[in-house]
Amino acid sequence: MKFSYKFSNLLGAAYKKGNLLFTPDGNSIISPVSNKINIFDLRNNKTYTLPIESKYNYVSLALSKNGNILIAVNEEGECHTISLISQTIVNTYRFKGKVRCVRFSPDGKHVAFCKENNVFVFKAPGHFSGQYNTFVMERVYHTATDETTCLSWSSDSRLLAVGSKDMTIKIYAIDKFANFRIISLRNHTDSIVACFFEKDSYDIITISRNGQMCVWECNINPDDLVPWTEPPLKKKRISEEEKEDDIDDLTAIEKTESEIIEAVKAVSIENENTDATNSKDGNKIFYKKLNRHYLADEVRKDDREAILTCADYHTQMKFLVVGFSNGSFFIYEMPDVNLVHSLNISNQKITSVTFNGTGDWIGLGCSNLGQLLVWEWQSETYVMKQQGHANNTSCVSYSFDGEMLASGGEDGKVKLWNINSGLCFITFNEHANAVNAIRFSGNKKFVVSASLDGTVRAYDVIRYRNFRTFAGIRPVQFTSVAVDVSGEFVAAGAQDVFEIYLWSVKTGKLLEILTGHEGPVGSMDFSPLPMSNTLVSVSWDKTLRIWDAIEKGSAHETIELTSDGVCVVFNPNGQEVAVATLDGHVHVFEVKNGTQISTIEGRYDLGSGIADTDLISAKKSLEAKSFTSLCYSADGEYLLAGGQSKNVCIYNVKERLLVRKFEITQNRSLDAVDDFINRRKLTEFGNLALVEEREEREGGPIAIRLPGVRKGDMASRSQKPEVRLFSLQFSPTGQQWAAATTEGILVYSLNLGLVFDPWDLQMGITPSAVRKALKKKNFHEALIMSMKLNEQSLILEVIENIPLKDVELIVSSLSVQYVDKVLVIVAGALGNSNHLEFYLIWIQFILSVHGPNIKKQKNLPSILNVEKVLSRRYNDLSKICDHNKYTMQYIIRLGKCAENKSKQSMDVDKNDESDSDDDEIFEM
Repeated sequence: MKFSYKFSNLLGAAYKKGNLLFTPDGNSIISPVSNKINIFDLRNNKTYTLPIESKYNYVSLALSKNGNILIAVNEEGECHTISLISQTIVNTYRFKGKVRCVRFSPDGKHVAFCKENNVFVFKAPGHFSGQYNTFVMERVYHTATDETTCLSWSSDSRLLAVGSKDMTIKIYAIDKFANFRIISLRNHTDSIVACFFEKDSYDIITISRNGQMCVWECNINPDDLVPWTEPPLKKKRISEEEKEDDIDDLTAIEKTESEIIEAVKAVSIENENTDATNSKDGNKIFYKKLNRHYLADEVRKDDREAILTCADYHTQMKFLVVGFSNGSFFIYEMPDVNLVHSLNISNQKITSVTFNGTGDWIGLGCSNLGQLLVWEWQSETYVMKQQGHANNTSCVSYSFDGEMLASGGEDGKVKLWNINSGLCFITFNEHANAVNAIRFSGNKKFVVSASLDGTVRAYDVIRYRNFRTFAGIRPVQFTSVAVDVSGEFVAAGAQDVFEIYLWSVKTGKLLEILTGHEGPVGSMDFSPLPMSNTLVSVSWDKTLRIWDAIEKGSAHETIELTSDGVCVVFNPNGQEVAVATLDGHVHVFEVKNGTQISTIEGRYDLGSGIADTDLISAKKSLEAKSFTSLCYSADGEYLLAGGQSKNVCIYNVKERLLVRKFEITQNRSLDAVDDFINRRKLTEFGNLALVEEREEREGGPIAIRLPGVRKGDMASRSQKPEVRLFSLQFSPTGQQWAAATTEGILVYSLNLGLVFDPWDLQMGITPSAVRKALKKKNFHEALIMSMKLNEQSLILEVIENIPLKDVELIVSSLSVQYVDKVLVIVAGALGNSNHLEFYLIWIQFILSVHGPNIKKQKNLPSILNVEKVLSRRYNDLSKICDHNKYTMQYIIRLGKCAENKSKQSMDVDKNDESDSDDDEIFEM
């Protein structure tokens, strides 16, 4: 099995904080999610995450005019220039302070940054400016007396408006102009949130935090700005007396008082002449306030504490959208400020709002809920609505074919995700408390979740409804759940009564209560074998118990463990189980005999991390950490393990060796990422990281858990969330695995094309030798050699050059060891290629010839991968066929209507001709 897994997508989190951006074509929206960046393709209904990662959360984004360069700034002021073509970080610049706003100029030549009370203007790299060195500074403005908050460029990119917390708006010019000086607009009573120039004009709209909007009119047009010209310096004429050599040095240096006065007068006369010429060319620029509007009055009828938090202006359509801290947003038509549309999307503050290029769609982001919306205001419909779990994602589970992923969160919601698109397509919110465990049934028809509210619920994946609710005879808190292979029985373990409950899915009745554990049930799992009803469970009483619940009830076999049992999982072969204990070890047992096969000591592989509030070292805290989640690979040879750290480990079960370790994040905005605390933050009074730097609270107080409380109870201070891994799950296809973490659901996929990993390679096997065999029409030899090289592009080249009449013969001549690899390659090509029928014929011959041998190998990942690809292509093609079907029906009906109209017109013409003939006869 290969382990070249790379981070591919981030699910469960659509937006964290920062500003949203639409691409220039308006079809995609760019969203910052913690220290990563998601791009949502609204036309194709897909999402993908850029393969970049910052050390801190991104808070400000800006996109270039052509959409190729993205500038992203994190919380610590580290600025990244990202190429969206190669999806890599091109350059990095450190501002050493918080950057609140970034904007590219409309002509693409400059980019401006707001940092503290300064504004930095750099030359933007690219062909617009002719500058390809990044971060070449051109201007710096220092005139603001408080922190700058917003930027706006004029349409000709010559003026820059800057709003700040000192309630003023400063207007600067990038170049020198004779009739322009720095202008300060003062009429607001609160900090400035946004300012916008009108199109092809210097008129400006300013909006403050308390909802006041001022409209300012400029007295000149963009064409009236006069470039600055330096006045010529006049040379002093030397008199004939001064030319003589007998001039005394003192008399040459000295100047009388009258001469100095005359020189000053001459300079003043020159300045008056230049001002007169400039006044002829253009007037001095100044602004006049036309009117003032109070946008928050309509919101404060219901909520008096509502605050304006964000705004955006579409200069072409002249529409203004503003968002408030109570979740409402309003669209106004300018310049008359007529209310066009209003909507309340939540009870939390709207952090960011933006128009797309055409002004039809509005992107809205709520940071407290992690919610991202794209709203089409004209038809009043959602283009996209995505929201992650409000709290941590506690558990994940793949469907049997690996096409869907189910997640449960501490907010009591169950979400279903499409792996191909990366979007959530249904949310169930029937639970009243945190969901701790979730499982898919073997037939992919329903998903089961266990919650602390005392219920286990089954959801129909096809009809999207909660069709069964299981409960015990008394209120209990369920922390684990398991479903048997047939999907007929559901078992759940409780943490407060030390019992396991068994229900029938068909009837919904409680069949059995399994007693015997003397501590909370940590985890359980059913055997994956079709005819087996074996159930294993581990508990905090340091035991592993094996149950045959269907036939023998509470009769069980007990195996003593070295420490408290945390997690248990079955091997796909059904013969072994792996148990994670509290001492950081993983024990492997044989189910039939109850004997221990091996032990993996993984505490030191788990990795350490020290939080800001920890009083002990990271090495000491490592002794209290353990694996909390286990999962076998699809072939059962490897074990995926993770727990209370940022590392995920893959072990070889037989060799008891660590094969690969993944670091899921390097985000230092989370706690317990570093192994050491920076000594510069340590003082005699404690850690400076614990000192809060609070900003203005918008939309409610900031929350933190109380000491010793892991979830639920909140105090009134702010903190960094601690990095943790809650659940791991391998895809049944073996191509990817998912991890539920503090940041969301991280999906790692296997990329076969980037790694050279030959298999049974020999001296004479080269790409040129493969192509020579193809020319000689030795197709079987070429296919075997290309598979030993294990290069996907070369294998596809060989397969597509094999004639269709020879496919069955070549497939039948393949040995069993090559069949699985051919299926994986063909399934991957089937998902992306246009040669659909060709690869379907290959799959048909492989299954018909090698079907009996494949059937003996249970849970073959390649077969599941083929099923996943076929179902996806079927869904895509069925949509196209249905669309074409109804389009053809519409065209046929239009043809019939046109034919009927032509017949009616012909009948009318005939009637007119007959009437004219009758008239002629009557006249005769």
